[in-house]
Amino acid sequence: MTKLASRSVSTGIPAPSDERRSKNPIVCYEVDHLPDYDGDLYQQAKQTMQKVSEVLVSPRDGGYFEVPAGSFFRIVSVEGPQVGDLNLWNANDLNERFFSGKTRQLHASHLTTGDRLWSNMPYLRPMATITQDTLDWYGWDEDGAGVHDVIGTRCDPYTNHMLKNVDYNHCCHSNLTRALSAAKGLSFDGAEPHVHDVMNVFMCTGFTPDTHQYFMKASPVRPGDFIEFFAEIDLLGAISACPGGDCGSGHSDDNTPCYPLLIEIYKPEEGSLQKWSMSKPSGYSGKHKT
Repeated sequence: MTKLASRSVSTGIPAPSDERRSKNPIVCYEVDHLPDYDGDLYQQAKQTMQKVSEVLVSPRDGGYFEVPAGSFFRIVSVEGPQVGDLNLWNANDLNERFFSGKTRQLHASHLTTGDRLWSNMPYLRPMATITQDTLDWYGWDEDGAGVHDVIGTRCDPYTNHMLKNVDYNHCCHSNLTRALSAAKGLSFDGAEPHVHDVMNVFMCTGFTPDTHQYFMKASPVRPGDFIEFFAEIDLLGAISACPGGDCGSGHSDDNTPCYPLLIEIYKPEEGSLQKWSMSKPSGYSGKHKT
């Protein structure tokens, strides 16, 4: 029996290469049936909202916060330019958590007002909706970079050790692990499997045009900037004030200037969301049967 090679061997450019490359790109998902973004509904609710709590997350550290369904929360830049790595869970079930990959496919590589943060399967529902973004003016720059990406994973001590042979315990993955451990009273070993790929809040990123490598550049965020979300279900959140600061030079060390991040929780007035209802899990009931 012939054993197939594990990797294909290039035999040169095939004759019809131009024809194959000329195929039209097709957007993977038709999103016409996604729930509409009702900006007026959220704006009306914001007219009566009051701040009920806040959490200040120290530089190079993580923190957690809880947001009841039907409330708003803001991630706010204070003191200096700082990016944050965001995780979200269903506050009542850690098995349901933010799914960055599906969010990216349903919306875009970088998120802004009107986009939603979707949960993992089998739930697959909106967890939060972005209702305001003070950096929406940035758009795409000459390097092809945008803000608030869902393409990069959090910095972590395992990759850092592999590349630098150094143990560093303030990577975002570790910060989020400690934050979830504190929130739920879990051991670090018990919390770590629930930490997941992030939304890189305020981070400015893209792909190089020549090598197609993920790159970062100094974030345009300044004190007073914020991104605001509406909680479509009861949420437990954790955020890491990344050791990369504004991510304009490096990360995973103590050399870069870093600043706190502020989480603000707002509650709208009772009755201001009469047309809103909590998002429901996926209606798929096939159970994978043929």
